[in-house]
Amino acid sequence: MSTATPIYMTPDCAEQMRAELRELLYVKRPDTVRRVSDAAAEGDRSENAEYIYGKRHLRKIDSRIHFLTKRIENAAIVDPGAQGKTADGRILFGATVTVEDEEGEEKVYCIVGADEYNGAKGLVSWKSPIGKALMRKEVGDIATVKTPSGARELEIISIEYKPIQGVEIISRV
Repeated sequence: MSTATPIYMTPDCAEQMRAELRELLYVKRPDTVRRVSDAAAEGDRSENAEYIYGKRHLRKIDSRIHFLTKRIENAAIVDPGAQGKTADGRILFGATVTVEDEEGEEKVYCIVGADEYNGAKGLVSWKSPIGKALMRKEVGDIATVKTPSGARELEIISIEYKPIQGVEIISRV
């Protein structure tokens, strides 16, 4: 499978995906198969709710396994510390950026992959409006973020490349 845009992720995100995949493959899927098999042995499957819902859950697990497998296969894993060595003072994937908005309020954003964003924790995807506006900027630059309520200006106060805390992918099964 070839994708037009890379699937960037931090090492923590990649490890969480691998751990979830292992859990699905070696724990949840075998358990669900066993329960569906037990329900099928009870007789008429057309009116057996446990069998019907078990099969539906098994399809969800298989779908998530497929999704995770493809994401991991096509991942470009970027270590923020290593990225900082080549960033040359610019904001790239993995940067932790402190900005000041128009009201003088400071905010901290970490540029992460699409699978690990969490606005409440300041983790923004590099493909999001804020992420796109910040990319390649340097300290002192003004980033203009296009929002539904209009453009916002953010002044870049500092850029760091350090391990990103709070990365947590959300399992859908």
